[in-house]
Amino acid sequence: MSDFPFDIVGFDLDGTLVNTSGDLGAAVNHALALAGRQPVPLDNIHEMVGGGAKMLLKQALERTGGMPADGFKPYYKALLAYYGEHVSVHSHPYEGCVEALEALAAMDVTLAVVTNKFESFARTLLGDLGLLGHFALLVGGDSLGKDADGQYRAKPMPDPLLHIREECGGGRMAYIGDSSYDVDAAKAAGIPVLVAGWGYNDRPAGELGGDAVIRGFGELIPALKAL
Repeated sequence: MSDFPFDIVGFDLDGTLVNTSGDLGAAVNHALALAGRQPVPLDNIHEMVGGGAKMLLKQALERTGGMPADGFKPYYKALLAYYGEHVSVHSHPYEGCVEALEALAAMDVTLAVVTNKFESFARTLLGDLGLLGHFALLVGGDSLGKDADGQYRAKPMPDPLLHIREECGGGRMAYIGDSSYDVDAAKAAGIPVLVAGWGYNDRPAGELGGDAVIRGFGELIPALKAL
């Protein structure tokens, strides 16, 4: 057995494992075009990712003129339909991602993904990119259903991280993500969290409140050992 300090390592998906900005941006701008809006630059997409597709589109609409008078739902459905057909056109793993996953697996660490992306999209994306087989479990934003208030049990709720830890056999767990949603969920679950400084940070990485910030996958394992 390895002396590595964690039994389970969980990862966010968008902006942590995979650069999805090209495909998310295309889907958002498709919906904006249907609403008669100007496209949002990809640089702005980065700071709006984290809360799932609905939150992403709401922010994009607000930034381009406010919520449309004819309602949000048709444009949200259009975004989902477009994204479902173009989920992995431009998306790609970040440099060093695969090597880090393989190194963790070689130390008998169980790997999982917790994302606010709908599970079907996340599963297709990871499969298309050849990454799905690295993970014992995938929890999407809709995987755990809704709570009594009708809200998906997704980040920043701790529920998906606690579910991962239980389903993967318990033990010490760490999480890696790039946004306040990730840090808040991990803190609520009592799980150490590293901030992926290369991702879609909705605040400066050092201000998100993680236990440490890493700037590349080459720093991941040393940072985990230092927690």
